[in-house]
Amino acid sequence: MKTTITLITPPFTQLNTPYPATAYLKGFFNTKQISCFQSDLGIEVILALFSKKGLTELFDYVHEHTEEVSENTHRILALEQEYISTVDQVISFLQGKNPTLAHAIVQEGFLPQASRFEQLEELDWAFGAMGIQDKAKHLATLYLEDLSDLITETVDSHFGFSRYAERLGRSAHSFDELYSCLQEPVTYVDTITLSLLENIIKESNPKIVGFSVPFPGNLYSSFRCAQWIKANYPDIKISMGGGFPNTELRSLSDVRVFEFFDFITLDDGEAPVECLINYVEGKSDITQLKRTLLLQDDKVVYINNPLIQDYKQAQVGTPDYSDLRLKDYISVIEIVNPMHRMWSDGRWNKLTMAHGCYWGKCTFCDISLDYIKIYEPVAAKQIVDRMETLVEQTGETGFHFVDEAAPPALMREVALEILRRKLTVSWWTNIRFEKSFTKDLCRLLKASGCIAVSGGLEVASDRLLKLIDKGVTVAQVARVNRNFTEAGILVHAYLMYGFPTQTAQETIDSLEMVRQLFELGVMQSGFWHQFAMTAHSPVGMNPTDYNVSKLSEDIGSFANNDIAHRENSGAIHDKFSMGLRKSLFNYMHGLCFDWSLNDWFDFKVPKTSIAPDYIYSVLEEDAIPNYKPNQKIVWIGSLPHLEFYTKTKKGRSFEKAIAVFYTKKETISVEFERIEGEWFSVFVEKLVQGNFKTLTYQEMKKDFEDFTQEDFEPFWYSKPCGVLRDMALLVL
Repeated sequence: MKTTITLITPPFTQLNTPYPATAYLKGFFNTKQISCFQSDLGIEVILALFSKKGLTELFDYVHEHTEEVSENTHRILALEQEYISTVDQVISFLQGKNPTLAHAIVQEGFLPQASRFEQLEELDWAFGAMGIQDKAKHLATLYLEDLSDLITETVDSHFGFSRYAERLGRSAHSFDELYSCLQEPVTYVDTITLSLLENIIKESNPKIVGFSVPFPGNLYSSFRCAQWIKANYPDIKISMGGGFPNTELRSLSDVRVFEFFDFITLDDGEAPVECLINYVEGKSDITQLKRTLLLQDDKVVYINNPLIQDYKQAQVGTPDYSDLRLKDYISVIEIVNPMHRMWSDGRWNKLTMAHGCYWGKCTFCDISLDYIKIYEPVAAKQIVDRMETLVEQTGETGFHFVDEAAPPALMREVALEILRRKLTVSWWTNIRFEKSFTKDLCRLLKASGCIAVSGGLEVASDRLLKLIDKGVTVAQVARVNRNFTEAGILVHAYLMYGFPTQTAQETIDSLEMVRQLFELGVMQSGFWHQFAMTAHSPVGMNPTDYNVSKLSEDIGSFANNDIAHRENSGAIHDKFSMGLRKSLFNYMHGLCFDWSLNDWFDFKVPKTSIAPDYIYSVLEEDAIPNYKPNQKIVWIGSLPHLEFYTKTKKGRSFEKAIAVFYTKKETISVEFERIEGEWFSVFVEKLVQGNFKTLTYQEMKKDFEDFTQEDFEPFWYSKPCGVLRDMALLVL
């Protein structure tokens, strides 16, 4: 039977979980009864290469075709049989199928070791608080990276687990180098890739093959695969979509690209690919294409029928991961960074709470493009419906919401819906560090299964945050981070240096802010990125407003996103790279907080102008919360057991109540006046029986005053009520 379209993610993206684009599209095609097959060719290649059979063939090939090698490669070749005899067990362990192997892996003598293991002495301390499984995963990862070094040196210089031939795609304004590379004989890894591709084509028998190319590291392989299909199955039409063409190929004019691809679609893929299918099947003419580049009369043309509307998020269906080898992905621990570890360790179902970004103002971001500019949230009930469907389909209860920035109000409603349905899930997402993330909201998110958030602190300088139009201040970020941390949610910050007009003083002051955030324990993970000017950002479109100049006004014929630029002030930011990263690595592990910031750099830097207790004083300044009548009241605890007794003092008797709460960790007793205890017992039962159908603060106040005939405020700010609020009574 012929499949309408086969969707392929070419090598390589992630080893631990499939990139979600093809699953999103397959879910949409299900709603249209369009037959679709999908494959993650990246994991297929990895599993073929890193197997007993694959390594045996690799070593034979290297012995036959390679003469001079480095000392490190010579060592790996000498240990050939040790690699061949252990590789299947190691892969099985990393797939979660052989956990007891961890005990052997952590013992010296099981894994052959080459240069990647030289860093072990420096990293031993990093595993002090980590279990045997984690240490074994890290050692197994180093083992694979040693083999990767062998491959890179001897058979394919472009090889990389998630960045295959990335250099050929990154900032490639001209197609010349990539085109020239594609005229050369296929590499050893190409041979494996194309053999597996042939199996996919034979199995699915498609009319169209669509390649999803999210990153520069997927680009070369997508072209190589398309080239092979053109040569061997000329009747199959080939398209490309995904993050790379969406940002890089919008001004494509090089006709040679269409020797490989028939179509390139931009932005959200549902409507464009549906239109493309209709065109290929003869159901519509070429004018009915949407956001599609193709070759016409030897020129690249862009067809975008304005009458064809994109689908609303409620209409695109639930992602469908069928066809993918979900049980065969491998979890690795490459570097000891808590958030980066989540990217590479464990299988995550990918979902979206909202299309686009609700803020959409950051001046470094591609906010002019539809995937960010068009903001459209999904209803909370529909999001959780999709979560339940994916748990049933995949057997996995972990979710990564891949939003540009998840909206706090929607996160609250999703959390309440998860609690209503009594789902047990783990989830994480990207956010903005905005003041809406109160202590109570963070505790609600934690109760629903939120385990981590990542967000952009960018440059920890209020002047530059204003220039970026981030909409936050450093003080606000610190308080929000504290709220997440106290709730037990890991916080990762994206950090930026080299933003236009940033001075050396501001770079050092930003580092001092980061140092204090880690020292106080309100940030657990971070990563420094150097500013890159892109064509679709406000800085890229109006560089003079930010005192920078483009080094060239030429628009390339191939990829056009990253723009080479210079600071008109003459500032050189590259020199800070190593010092910023070294300091952050140590701060993440609780080290070197007492070092002078100057110690991290091999050149003189200014003294910080930030007071050493700045973040501490910010966190101490918290104002007394001002509750609004329409705020929601939620109880996330258990029902109390109420006991009454009479207390006598100086000849007077007082009727008292003790409410006993049983949490998962402890038993908590709270003493009330009897009437207050009776009211709370009745009130909290309303909240629980309502299954998280929330009441408002005003409704709670009225309910209390009607029941007790007393003013609410003295009770609300009393010590017993404070215990309730700290335990499970949330105001949202």
